[in-house]
Amino acid sequence: MNRYSKSIRYLPVLMLWLPLISAAVTVGDFTLDPTRTLVPVDEIHSGGPPRDGIPSIDRPRFLEVDEKGIPEAGDPVLGLVRDGEAKAYPIAIMNWHEIVNDRIAGEPVVITYCPLCGSGVAFSARVEGNTLEFGVSGLLYNSDVLLYDRKTESLWSQLLARAISGQMRGSELKVLPMMVTSWEEWQRLYPDTRVLSRETGYQRDYDRDPYAGYQDSEGVYFPVSRRDPRFHPKELVYGLEIAGQFKAYPVSRLSMAGPGAADRFAGEHLDLRFNPSTGSLRILDRQGNELPVIRSFWFAWYAFHPETEVYHP
Repeated sequence: MNRYSKSIRYLPVLMLWLPLISAAVTVGDFTLDPTRTLVPVDEIHSGGPPRDGIPSIDRPRFLEVDEKGIPEAGDPVLGLVRDGEAKAYPIAIMNWHEIVNDRIAGEPVVITYCPLCGSGVAFSARVEGNTLEFGVSGLLYNSDVLLYDRKTESLWSQLLARAISGQMRGSELKVLPMMVTSWEEWQRLYPDTRVLSRETGYQRDYDRDPYAGYQDSEGVYFPVSRRDPRFHPKELVYGLEIAGQFKAYPVSRLSMAGPGAADRFAGEHLDLRFNPSTGSLRILDRQGNELPVIRSFWFAWYAFHPETEVYHP
């Protein structure tokens, strides 16, 4: 048997592998295998900037409350407290960087913000025994930022809190309770807080909002898988998950209910601590434990959780 007949003998096996080899799809700076991606690859879009074109802050600096350069009273911040240590991350900075890799009370954390979805989420950076550092992939799913970890280059969905491709595919991120409020309220609650400095190592105009006017419009820049017209697409909602069940708390309905409201969801009695002046919300369970909620635009929460319940005061 000559070498050509040997090649022909293996041809059927090669033909079986060819569809899998040719199925790889390149989106932005990432090559994805549709057979090993948890969301449809054709629904993943390049946002424009390449990988790390929006630079994460990997060595954050912080200011004390009495130092020059702290935010104005009404400036919105993402606030995180762990074991008595409190930190604030101004959205004016997060708009330009989207990710801060940090440590708080000795715990590695990643603070994320997607301006297109209005979604701020804090995660533990410890995943399955690994401490991961994250960057901005330049890709979007349902108009929401896809993170990537620099160890395995797996892609992670912010609003799914899960790796959707790569070596870590299927792994989950632990969501941490984080408050979205004004600097004034956060400082009042936590007088010893520190705040992320504008000395990030990058030249950005943090006084300018690169997304000015976006929140007031009905338009969404990138495709989403599903829509619901019950609310304005950019209505701010707080999303809660308990035991795989989802519920949205629209700010407009929380304002109707007032500051001392309660709710029952997924078998839990919930204490809703809503501040109508800042739009901030904390949800506590019967034992007084704060539950992680994710603030986002309605269109984004619904696109990821179409089965969501909606709060009625």
